[in-house]
Amino acid sequence: MPTTPDQLFAFLDSLGLAHPTVTHPPLFTVEQSQSLRGKIPGGHTKNLFLRDKKQAVYLVTALEDAEIDLKGLHRVLGASGRFSFGSSDLLLELLGVTPGSVTPFGVINDREARVTVVLDAPLMEHAIINAHPLTNTMTTSMARDDLVKFLEATGHAPRIERVSGLTPEAG
Repeated sequence: MPTTPDQLFAFLDSLGLAHPTVTHPPLFTVEQSQSLRGKIPGGHTKNLFLRDKKQAVYLVTALEDAEIDLKGLHRVLGASGRFSFGSSDLLLELLGVTPGSVTPFGVINDREARVTVVLDAPLMEHAIINAHPLTNTMTTSMARDDLVKFLEATGHAPRIERVSGLTPEAG
């Protein structure tokens, strides 16, 4: 069974990490979530669940308005061939979430550490980062360094690299 939001919050508490959370109607897209911008400060995220040609899995988390060149991203990250989006079945299997709820918090369900987490460098310029806590009916705010501590505690030390705003030639 995938981890529930309450179990996630208990894990965050056990790590001593603050996680203020706002409940709201379900949000499936970045466009829908923009209605909350005045109420929730910090960097708001979008998440790309990707697979390369050798089936390695990546979760790329960036600012919601970041432009990411998917055709060249594999070169930036040293992946095997171009990326494709991971299936909803694989998403549920590894991160325990469904499309519309993809989040870095999902790695709590990836107990074999199959997913490589990539945090876009411009996202990490924000002191507070916002993401869904395993459901798209809530948004959790977390200090940037605490998000890294959470990821490390789950065995997913993140790669922090600029993956947005690159020209196709740079990728």
